[in-house]
Amino acid sequence: MIPPVQIFDELDSTNAEARRRAEAGEITSAWIVARRQTAGRGRRGRTWESETGNLFSTLAHFTRKSPAEAAQVTFVAALAVADLLEAFAVAGAVSIKWPNDVLLAGEKAAGILVESGPHPAGGLWLAVGIGVNLAHAPEGTERPATSLKHHLRADVAYPPSMEAAASVLAEAFEAWRMRWETLGFQPVLDAWTARTKGLDGPCVARLGHETVSGVAEGVAPDGSLRLRTTDGSLRLISAGDVFFGEAA
Repeated sequence: MIPPVQIFDELDSTNAEARRRAEAGEITSAWIVARRQTAGRGRRGRTWESETGNLFSTLAHFTRKSPAEAAQVTFVAALAVADLLEAFAVAGAVSIKWPNDVLLAGEKAAGILVESGPHPAGGLWLAVGIGVNLAHAPEGTERPATSLKHHLRADVAYPPSMEAAASVLAEAFEAWRMRWETLGFQPVLDAWTARTKGLDGPCVARLGHETVSGVAEGVAPDGSLRLRTTDGSLRLISAGDVFFGEAA
């Protein structure tokens, strides 16, 4: 069953609200959506700009999966966002950049931030944060960003409203989540790989205080990036900023 979509005029952060609910003992799943965030966050502590008209959402979810297995939800989220964008964008515009940036014509249109922690009832709480640029794109970002508004099909006059986009996203996410639950991670990983570019070429990975250059050699069964470094060794990258097509 698709979790309910709960819409708020303003929140500090949809992920923060999911965490508060989990730490208060809630175990029911729900989509938390805000028309505006005052303290939105991206990966690595970055600020996520929250212009009205875009989608700011978090799935608050409870799971008994291990932390390693629960982390696979980021791939589920990326596929759901891709489905959302493909429902309105020109054909062939949507792709995924490892691990979970969703692109339109090669420019970032969405971001995903998954947070988790021990739940008071046992198991884990998950906050699957998803931001989608529907009508606006931030300026001055390290890599070019875009919005769905600039990539609509000819028969689509306007990007979907935040409410409509949240509904499409919730439905798509549940479909992929059920495949993950019933068939395991491999079908999800296969679908994700089919939409992800750059997995067989040069790349640079920024890993906190370390930058690693080399050639991507696909992904491991858990979704980690296989990176053949310039000295010939193989590194498995589970998280970081990876730039594909960069000179190794």
